[in-house]
This record gives sequence, structure tokens and C-alpha cells, in this order.
Amino acid sequence: MLLALESSCDETAAAICTAEGDILASSVASQIEIHRKFGGVVPEVASRNHILHVRPLVEQVLAEAQVKLGDIQAFAATSGPGLVSSLLIGTSMAKALAVAESKPFLAVNHMEGHLLSPFMAGNGPPRRSVALIVSGGHTMLIHMTGVGEYRLLGRTRDDAAGEAFDKIAKMIGLPYPGGPEIDKMAAKGRADAHSFPRSFMDGESLEFSFSGLKTAVLYELPKLDLKSESSLADVCASVQEAICEVLVEKLVLAAKRCREKLVTVSGGVSCNRGLRAKLTARCAKEGLTLLLARPDLSTDNAAMIAYAAAQRFQLGHTSPLEADVDPNLPLVA
Repeated sequence: MLLALESSCDETAAAICTAEGDILASSVASQIEIHRKFGGVVPEVASRNHILHVRPLVEQVLAEAQVKLGDIQAFAATSGPGLVSSLLIGTSMAKALAVAESKPFLAVNHMEGHLLSPFMAGNGPPRRSVALIVSGGHTMLIHMTGVGEYRLLGRTRDDAAGEAFDKIAKMIGLPYPGGPEIDKMAAKGRADAHSFPRSFMDGESLEFSFSGLKTAVLYELPKLDLKSESSLADVCASVQEAICEVLVEKLVLAAKRCREKLVTVSGGVSCNRGLRAKLTARCAKEGLTLLLARPDLSTDNAAMIAYAAAQRFQLGHTSPLEADVDPNLPLVA
């Protein structure tokens, strides 16, 4: 059993998980309502709330799992990427618990947590695959041949897909966080109402770019009546279609290039219903096996951090207590 903490951005989370991916307890203290009035995450506010929530969450998951601190074999925390002031709260707490219990500490890359999350909940063990990690801050394609054996195939050159969703949502007047709001509105609109750009779709590149899409929407706004629900829904549906088409096509192309039949998708944007539907249909057509991270394991959570730490721990890995956080920690060096 490993106990892990996640505090890379604005969610404080704690979880206890086994190496097999069984989640004994998992809890998240969300700060969405706190940051909504600012239209985005305020780092200082986030870190202060992490301090308030981290100890009660540890006590909560221990009680839920019906275990004591002494039963935990190792403690882990997200060490990056993320907000420095937020990362320090989770790592400091995990290190303190490791010292108090004379147990190992593991620093975990947040993106490795996302990468391995599709293999949880009975889908393990982690194995050869091509992965699409798509979240608010990252969009990347990874070829995985084993735990810790990752090759970067492509990433965004500017905005991540989730960032594009959120920024476009703000432009058209939808509340924060914008991605889920666009997903809701898109279900009522026409995906072919607007012809928004799809960048790097020449059939060769595995890179992503969503800044052009944002610009195209910005230029389209003066022509639209955003007080009309149908007009707003059409914009959302067209934006979602543009983003999802790029993500699906690039993943399929990457799988063919790497000659892999298993593909995985994780990260907060993987909760998007339009994306999940398009992925399921296209993978079935191409004869690919698709593993989607469970929705509750897609957004920031500590269970995926515990699982990633457990995989590393089984291989004999631990981290020194002097290990520092890194806001720009890369998944692939």
C-alpha cells in the first residue's frame, strides 16, 4: 500500500492504492468555486487552501481504508510539473510522513500519473502502448514500452487542448472551468456550423497547435449573436469538433507509426463526451484496442500518483528527501 498526495495545481488530493491498481481510498478537495470568481487559478490562493486541506484529507483516506500510518509501505507526492507553491505543500507533507514513519518517499511526475492511469481499475499491468495525454496544461503523444520507458512522439507547440477549451469558453462568456461547459453546450449544437482550422493535419506531423483555433474563434465572434443559445451551441460544437478531430487523427497516426494495437487516453480533456465517442468509433474502425482512463481518474487525483509510485517502488525506485519540486519537470528527458 502506498499513500500519495497530489497538489500540483488547485486540487488537493490524497489516496491509498495498491500496486495492482486497487484504490483503497481516494479523496479530492476541489477549489473550483474559490477560483471561479477570478476566471482562473490564483497560485497564492491555491497554496493557502492546500495547507488547509492536506492533513484532513490524509486522516480521511486512512479512516476510509481502515489502515494506520504504520501500515503504509511508502509515501509519495507529485513533484512536478505544476505550480511551485502548490507542489511544495504536498511534497512537504509526504516527506514529513515518510520521516515520521521511517518509510521511503517517492517523488512522482504528474504526467506519469496520467500516463499510467488507464491501466488502473483492473486494466493493468502497464504495457506497450501509444498514449495520448490531454489536459489543461499538456497535450502529448507518448510511446510506452514499459514503466519508465517512454519516448515522446509529439506535443503541442503552443496551447494545450484543455487550455484552448478554457480560453475559448472565456471568450464566449462561459464560466470557469470552460472545458466542461463547452462539452455541455456542444451537445445542443451543429458541429459543421463553423469551419475552424485544424493545424498540422498534413498526415505527417505528430505535433499539435491550438492557437490558430483560438484566433479563428476570436475573429468569428463579431459576426455571432452569443445571446442566442443555438448560436452559442453551434460555436461550442464546432470548436469541440475541431479539437477532437485533431486529437483522434494524431493518435491513430501515432499508433500506426509505432505498430502498436493498444492506445490509451488520459488527462482531464479525456472526460469530454465528444472526444470519447469519436475515439471509441475510430479505434473500433482501425482495429485498435482503446483504454480510456476512468473519468474520476482523468482529472487531477492522488490515486494515479499512488499507482505510478507503486509501479516505480516495485522496480526498486525511491527518492531522496532532498528531492526538490520542479514546475517544468519533463516526462521524457
